[in-house]
Amino acid sequence: MFSYNDAFSRNIGWVTEAEQQTLRKKRVAIAGLGGVGGSHLLTLARLGIGRFHVADFDTFEINNFNRQAGATVASLGLAKTDVLARMAKDINPELDIRVFQSGITADNLADFLEDVDLYVDGLDFFAFTARQAVFAACAKYAVPAVTAAPLGMGVAMLSFLPGKMTFEEYFRVRGFPEPEQAIRFLLGVSPAMLQMPYLVDNSRVNFSDKRGPSTGMACQLCAGMAATEGLKILLGRGKVLAAPWGQHFDAYRTKFTRTWRPWGNHNPIQRLALVIARRQFASVATLAQPALTDPQWRPIEKIVDLARWAPSGDNTQPWRFNILDDLRLVVHGFDTRDHCVYDLNGRPSQLAIGAMLETLRIAASGHALRTEIRRRSESEETHPIFDVHLLPAPEIAPSPLIPHITTRSVQRRAMATQMLTIDQKSALEASAGDGYMIVWLDGWRNRLKVARLLFATAKLRLTIPEAYAVHREVIDWQNPQFSPDKVPSRAVGLDPFALTLMRWVMKSWKRVKFFNTYFAGTFLPRVELDLVPGLACAAHFLIVAKKAPPAVIDDYIAAGGAIQRFWLTAAGLGLSMQPEVTPLVFSAYHRAGTRFSAQDAAGEAARNIARSLSDLVSEDLARRAVFMGRIGVGKSVTARSLRLPLRELQAPLAGKPTSTPGHRT
Repeated sequence: MFSYNDAFSRNIGWVTEAEQQTLRKKRVAIAGLGGVGGSHLLTLARLGIGRFHVADFDTFEINNFNRQAGATVASLGLAKTDVLARMAKDINPELDIRVFQSGITADNLADFLEDVDLYVDGLDFFAFTARQAVFAACAKYAVPAVTAAPLGMGVAMLSFLPGKMTFEEYFRVRGFPEPEQAIRFLLGVSPAMLQMPYLVDNSRVNFSDKRGPSTGMACQLCAGMAATEGLKILLGRGKVLAAPWGQHFDAYRTKFTRTWRPWGNHNPIQRLALVIARRQFASVATLAQPALTDPQWRPIEKIVDLARWAPSGDNTQPWRFNILDDLRLVVHGFDTRDHCVYDLNGRPSQLAIGAMLETLRIAASGHALRTEIRRRSESEETHPIFDVHLLPAPEIAPSPLIPHITTRSVQRRAMATQMLTIDQKSALEASAGDGYMIVWLDGWRNRLKVARLLFATAKLRLTIPEAYAVHREVIDWQNPQFSPDKVPSRAVGLDPFALTLMRWVMKSWKRVKFFNTYFAGTFLPRVELDLVPGLACAAHFLIVAKKAPPAVIDDYIAAGGAIQRFWLTAAGLGLSMQPEVTPLVFSAYHRAGTRFSAQDAAGEAARNIARSLSDLVSEDLARRAVFMGRIGVGKSVTARSLRLPLRELQAPLAGKPTSTPGHRT
């Protein structure tokens, strides 16, 4: 048998028995029962509030699971108001709870706030029109209002009390377009911006698309902080800081601050912050990736959308797609040998294409499909064309590598030196396939030898004009954290001072030559990018063809598949990786006797690199190597290359699919 006094007796001590009965008679309105709103309702119900008005028009979806109190498998597709009202009544069956199932509208706003003692904001961050209307009505009807924003792993809160500064007077959002309103609301509710230092992927913040990252911890903190503020307002005890005062607590950084912004967003400090914020968010808006595998897409589109995340040298993405129907597509490949010194005979580009085709295979398994891929034998090696057929295969289980396709990345900074376990090595060796073996170079002595080799290779890489032309084009200075088609500058691996110096030097080859000649300009980047990382890892490795050196395009396509399986397996084991292919490239130039630079000394440097590599692993293994890299446990990367969206990777169809015999890969 339910008893109100027994159910909430443990509140007594922090509130008096008389205050508990006061709370029982109070009516609280909550608009929005999603991330914070649902938690607000349940927390206030446990406080013993006896009457509620709640409004929401939405239903629960699977992307609500990370933060919303009512989101479960059982509640998928159900109205949030129904689910949360039932949960609240399970806490207090005596609740007087009025549900506004169509959300907040101009027609029901007066009813929503009728006889309400407190409004607690639970609206979605981007519900600007509704939020302005509710807060304006609160000011009109003298209803105290609290808004608590879940930011990162913390909460920023503002209270608007009758007779004090209003919502609009503080935020000044009226009349602005929605992206500007978003910036003004964010900067207004969170002037201290305590959450920003640990935002690891700002491409997930997209005001134009109305989406951003969230955590359940922040929503719970909002509920606790707002309920505490509500208790003080409803009981008339304790100091309540009304706008322009605010509060911000960040649990991740263990920091609390009170903010004070007289005139709100019209404050000179806020106006300056708004200018800076507009520039920052505008720079990432064009990079923010759309949700992967749009639910409206066909399986073939979802498969191709995953395949585009395959690795490629300097993020060149040497492929374009033509989707013909539900089960057929054409892949148009290309290489960069005509302008990239590292793309020797187009082989690195072919490896990348092979990695992409392997990713197609892996992604297809998630839809119980297998791939049949044939290279058109009449297509030019510089522009290979592949016909891809997806065939139903109900016996195929989804590959465990699928979750790592989009998270796999390059780690250019130091890793832990703890050696790989036997099980880790076994899994990686098996992933490469029967045609390949893994040569491990671990232990202090081998890491030192490889670090010296990389240090020497870097000197050649940084002192020839042909490489300078590549570096100048592939480093993205405009988008330092995320780049859709280049390498973002913050992902290069240099410290801020060296990166700033590098940007200045890279303005011209004349500067590079001057700096290298008179200031040992290659020394600092070689130490930071090659020597230190070469020592700081678990191991270096080579993926080596077992039988013979790769010779034709199909050999390299197959090798690319082995590289991608190895890399995705490493990601699945929690390991980071970085390619180290330049020793292989310059050694191959030397063996072929190909002049690759206008500088005469470059050929001799390549000969020394080839000799050092052969001394390290033998001439035979060096010739059969298709890939070289380092591996280990590293910190999560905070800057990385993204990919062009699928719509930009569509190519005009160069001829129809052919049924004539081709080379099967």
